[in-house]
Amino acid sequence: METQKIMVAGQVQGVGFRWSASQLAQQIGLTGTIRNCRDGQVELIATGSADQLAELIVRLKRGLTPWIVVDRLSITPLPLHKFSDFQIII
Repeated sequence: METQKIMVAGQVQGVGFRWSASQLAQQIGLTGTIRNCRDGQVELIATGSADQLAELIVRLKRGLTPWIVVDRLSITPLPLHKFSDFQIII
């Protein structure tokens, strides 16, 4: 198990990105949080296996819906954090 912080830039606020990404993370079996940042990016912190996290990243890059445009992902390993579920932070 590992935890990663994924910063997502592009057209990701006001287009349902947090909801779509949280649904995807739950389907994959990840736990963590997702929130909008003031600079227009979205911060996603996820805990799971390396394979689960890799699947999340591939699918985020591919795009979740036609109106969500991911221009850039920045991935930072974090100390292991165990979340109880996956939550959208408002």
